[in-house]
Amino acid sequence: MNTHTTDTLRSRAQALRLNGLIEHWSEVDGAEWIAPLIQWEEDERAHRSLQRRIRDARLGKFKSLGDFDWKWPKRIDRAAVEELMSLAFLKEATNIVLIGPNGVGKSTLAQNLAHQALIRGHTVLFKAAGEMLGELAALDSDSALRKRLHRYAAPDVLVIDEVGYLSYSNRHADLLFELISRRYEARSTIVTTNRLRCALRNRFSTKPLTR
Repeated sequence: MNTHTTDTLRSRAQALRLNGLIEHWSEVDGAEWIAPLIQWEEDERAHRSLQRRIRDARLGKFKSLGDFDWKWPKRIDRAAVEELMSLAFLKEATNIVLIGPNGVGKSTLAQNLAHQALIRGHTVLFKAAGEMLGELAALDSDSALRKRLHRYAAPDVLVIDEVGYLSYSNRHADLLFELISRRYEARSTIVTTNRLRCALRNRFSTKPLTR
């Protein structure tokens, strides 16, 4: 085992905070079991991290893109969807809007995008618009509202499902605008909606959801 390999393994052990191993490094340096031990620890932590992020994302059950029926809906840009699956839009914190009538798979596509982001190591939260806005509107103190808005603003990817399916008050519209403003150009938001011109559209005139 050369010096470069030893230094790399030691750095990986330090990143994992294997303090006992680091403390006795001089005694075990060069041992063949060190590399697989560190790899096992990295793999296990990556697995636990993914499982935790999947649990926190609240995606629910969904059909994988491999089983998606591209013949329904009748009009869908498959190439554009597959390009989105590369997650290149996350680099520039670009927002995505999936528009179409009920039952054509908008939520499924959003869930697949979110799941791909989780696999790539990103944090994700999936939330129905009505549930999220109702929850925010029900908070009766500014501090509680700030904390909850921070929670929704924090994930690398926030999926807001079914925007425009229900009627929203000005209060709901203001809250949605506030949340989008907090995330704008910092983190990506994915929105599904059945309306091209939903009641909240004017609220995004200065903070558009797509660019």
